[in-house]
Amino acid sequence: MATVVPSPIGQEQLLRLPQVLSIVPVSRATWWKGIKEGRFPPGIKLAPKTTVWRKSAIDKLLASL
Repeated sequence: MATVVPSPIGQEQLLRLPQVLSIVPVSRATWWKGIKEGRFPPGIKLAPKTTVWRKSAIDKLLASL
């Protein structure tokens, strides 16, 4: 499993799906459904099969729950 590497001050950390799901305790299917319904933050496509999420967006989601 990949680990989150601390970023320099002022740069945003990007999380892959396994990292997001280790923070937000939902299944993959629930996560993707939540994005489609607007409950979870959309990801950023880096490549056709690579999506990442800003750590700040995940932190904001957790704070709102």
